[in-house]
Amino acid sequence: MHRAAAWMVAAFLGALLLALVFTLGFVANGGDGNTAAQVPGEGNGDVPDVVNSSGEIDFQTLNRILEILEHDYVERDDLDSQALYEAAIGGLIESLDDTGTFYIDPTSYQVAIGPQGSFEGIGATVSQQGSDIVIVAPIRNSPAEAAGIESGDVIVAVDGESTQGWTVDKAVLRIRGPKGTEIILTVRRGDNTTEDITITRDEIKVESVTTTPPGGALRDAQGAQVSDLAYVHIAEFTARTPDELEPLIREAEQSGKKGLILDLRNNPGGLLQQTVDVADLFLDGGTILVEVDRDGTEKVYNARQGGAALEIPVVILQNQFSASGSEVLAAALKDNERATVMGDKSYGKGTVNIARELPDGGALFVTIARWLTPAGIQIDGVGITPDVEVALPAGTYDPTQDAQVHRAIEHLHSLQASQPAPAVP
Repeated sequence: MHRAAAWMVAAFLGALLLALVFTLGFVANGGDGNTAAQVPGEGNGDVPDVVNSSGEIDFQTLNRILEILEHDYVERDDLDSQALYEAAIGGLIESLDDTGTFYIDPTSYQVAIGPQGSFEGIGATVSQQGSDIVIVAPIRNSPAEAAGIESGDVIVAVDGESTQGWTVDKAVLRIRGPKGTEIILTVRRGDNTTEDITITRDEIKVESVTTTPPGGALRDAQGAQVSDLAYVHIAEFTARTPDELEPLIREAEQSGKKGLILDLRNNPGGLLQQTVDVADLFLDGGTILVEVDRDGTEKVYNARQGGAALEIPVVILQNQFSASGSEVLAAALKDNERATVMGDKSYGKGTVNIARELPDGGALFVTIARWLTPAGIQIDGVGITPDVEVALPAGTYDPTQDAQVHRAIEHLHSLQASQPAPAVP
């Protein structure tokens, strides 16, 4: 590595810091895709300086370290300026202790992040648990499902490259790819065994809203089919979700269904505005969400009067993989006393993140705001506590063993039984 490479690294780091202010990005991963990022003006005092003890901007120490490595390091041929550059960036970001702020290298940053309704890849949702990249669930009828990927699988390598230190967003970008290409995921299973799974990518069409319960039919604990209740599963919040959901819940209410099970298990979130629009369908006014930025300024999302389904009783099912938008919806209906939330405590992802494209072709995703429930509880790092806790091992969707669905059916039927009989004239 030459002296020019050292200065290149320093220049890139300077660009990284300034790109937060001077480079436009887009909102993604739980943010509102229709919201423009605000860019502070030059020279207005909004740019935080990187200073030394004398108050001067100083990259000399970094440059000196690079020069020493170039001159003295025993394995000089192993020095990689790109790797050093990314490690320096990683150190800056890791000091923030915020999973919503992360760097995506140029190679990985080839597709825009955000639910579009279809994409090319393996067809699975993933989550980050500690340092692990975990499969939430394979999408139904996807290459991942066909190859044997299971909920709870920990991805330890992608095409032989360790995922140690990866963010979930980097993992998504590396796993996605053109239709017809192969990828090898090394996964660790619950029994601590590892397995290499080869998957051929394909076009994945995400069904945001479905009415088919796990097992193919809504059944109670005794195995009897239940016909007086409606069931809807929202896989993620895409641009189409409100339009897909509204006729289903209107029909459920108008046809005399006695209750609705709204299944948000394994839902990783999606577009904020569409999440708000879904909550609006069930509410007749009231607060849906409060967004708080770095200055403490609050943006309040309120429901309009006259939702599409205001009367039908609702049970929301969530699990430890329900995150972001699904947590916003659960909290909105729970705090407005419009639904009973059952299942496990949710994941706890409640931030707005914007992407700032960088001069190297990569991008910095940065957290610019956090979400509060209508009751004023922070979602990020906390999650939504269910009204009724019902444990269910991840990946258990045998209709005869789905205790969360069975408990929801029991609750909705108990509401029917508690209603007073109609008066006889």
